[in-house]
Amino acid sequence: MNVHDWLWNLPISDVDSACKIVEVSFNQGSRKDYYRNASLQYFEKGELVTVEGVNGFDVGEVSLTGELVRLQLKKKNISEFGIDMKKILRPSNEKDIELFEKNKAREKEALIKSRIIAKNLNLDMKLIEVEIQADGKKATFFYTADDRVDFRELIKQYAGEFRLKIEMRQVGIRQGAAKVGGIGSCGRELCCSTWLTDFKSVTTTAARYQNLSINQTKLSGQCGRLKCCLNYELDTYLDALQYFPDNADILETAKGTATLIKKDIFKNLMWYILQGGAKHYPLTIRRVKEIKQLNAKGIRVEDLQPVELSTSKEVEHSFVDVVGHLTIGNLEKTSKRNKEKQKQQRKTDQPKPTQPQQQKNKPPQQQQAQNPNQKNQPQQRPPQKPQQQQRPEQNQQRQNRPPQKGK
Repeated sequence: MNVHDWLWNLPISDVDSACKIVEVSFNQGSRKDYYRNASLQYFEKGELVTVEGVNGFDVGEVSLTGELVRLQLKKKNISEFGIDMKKILRPSNEKDIELFEKNKAREKEALIKSRIIAKNLNLDMKLIEVEIQADGKKATFFYTADDRVDFRELIKQYAGEFRLKIEMRQVGIRQGAAKVGGIGSCGRELCCSTWLTDFKSVTTTAARYQNLSINQTKLSGQCGRLKCCLNYELDTYLDALQYFPDNADILETAKGTATLIKKDIFKNLMWYILQGGAKHYPLTIRRVKEIKQLNAKGIRVEDLQPVELSTSKEVEHSFVDVVGHLTIGNLEKTSKRNKEKQKQQRKTDQPKPTQPQQQKNKPPQQQQAQNPNQKNQPQQRPPQKPQQQQRPEQNQQRQNRPPQKGK
């Protein structure tokens, strides 16, 4: 996990009293160890350092320095001045990093081969991870198993296959899931692979206190055990349940016996159901105490007086599939409507004509409506032009013309 050192900028009054231990992580944080900074060099977070290994050296990444390391040592009961603590040799150089990357590339192939060998020997175990030291002299095999496993023949074959010093290390199922990693049902990375290092036992009573249904598939994590997050809010539920009355599982009423089915710590309600019925009755803590006092005197209450809960729910906007709702015909109708609106807007935007022009443009019916005195008068037709009469001289000339030949 990426830890923020919130004490890095504090001034150190005494250099001799400063913490000389550095936390170093290996294999992308799956394993962490503490090393002594004997040379008193300054190491930044994320810097690669070369440390003492088994008959050689190893390369790791600085994950924590300063006073926070002292707090971690106190938490894990590790002595700061222990003699057996290994040392930091130097900051990693190019040769160390090149050899480190070369041996890290062998881990995937080694894991596949080791699983095949264990399967051929019919060993009831599951190999999770292989970690090869930076100098290539030692390999650590992490595995999980329910029972004890005989490794005598397995280690011989591993040593002959990989030509390394072999170390077998058994881890729990939760630690195995942490090394594999993954995404939980909450959508975030697993707690055990990021920050959780202390694995406490989780029981089904934690789920009962939180009114969770005992569903093994929903309550189990990727390791197959109950989820560690069931313990996160358990203390809050236990503190809230202190205000609820004890021995209130059964209430005596005139209609029958009421049995407790659920406790709601958020609303401070206790839910009961009558014998032979299906209706749930939410009661306040105060009402339950009153009924218990009356039952102790041998009095059965007539009515439980349940609390009326509002059933109004917020409208949830769901997804609507509109595929196929829009057609070309609908688009054409909308385009026509838009054109008509534009035409009407243009007419309204045009300047209004003057008074005489308005009277000219008005239809005759409106003009008659404005002049009521002229309603009964007959409409006068416009005077027609008289037809021009032909002159007599022109008629005589047309009559005296000789007839044309050929007709």
